[in-house]
Amino acid sequence: MSTFVALLRAVNLGSHQQIAMAALRDFATNLGLRDVRTILQSGNLIFGAESQGAKDLESLLEGKAKRALRLATDFFVRSAKDWKVLVEQNPFPDEARRTPGRLIVMFLKQPPSPGSLKTLRESIRGPEVLEIVGRQAYVIYPDGVGRSRLTNAAIQAKLGTRTTGRNWNTVLKIAALAGSEDGS
Repeated sequence: MSTFVALLRAVNLGSHQQIAMAALRDFATNLGLRDVRTILQSGNLIFGAESQGAKDLESLLEGKAKRALRLATDFFVRSAKDWKVLVEQNPFPDEARRTPGRLIVMFLKQPPSPGSLKTLRESIRGPEVLEIVGRQAYVIYPDGVGRSRLTNAAIQAKLGTRTTGRNWNTVLKIAALAGSEDGS
């Protein structure tokens, strides 16, 4: 059995797509996933699954959530090993230590094309700094996310792929739990 992390996009934001974490855990358990845990209230799952790939798990979770939970959202699934690598590959370690709440990891459904990355970089008008490694965009928001024009919607539009973001503190909390369940 392998350990996976699944992030739900845009749940429990104000009154938008409300879901109780207990209901999310029950949903995942009923699908046959094991050792299901949630972290925070923003739709973060850690679970065990038998030899299914992350893409297959994304499809399963998205399809079943529509019917079982009446929840139409994207799931972004990474293996615990992939999660460990994305923490290690953070291109902004100094910012991660100094201001972890201002470093956001944007999880991408698909890797962006080089042309779309160039378009995104050219569109940044504020102090934000962005690097993409694999299917993750690491973004520093020096003035905070709330004041930035580099929104999730803007990133999605320029990269041509769906995204969801988590701040560095949350990324590390998930890493600690996913790593401990994977024996690492």
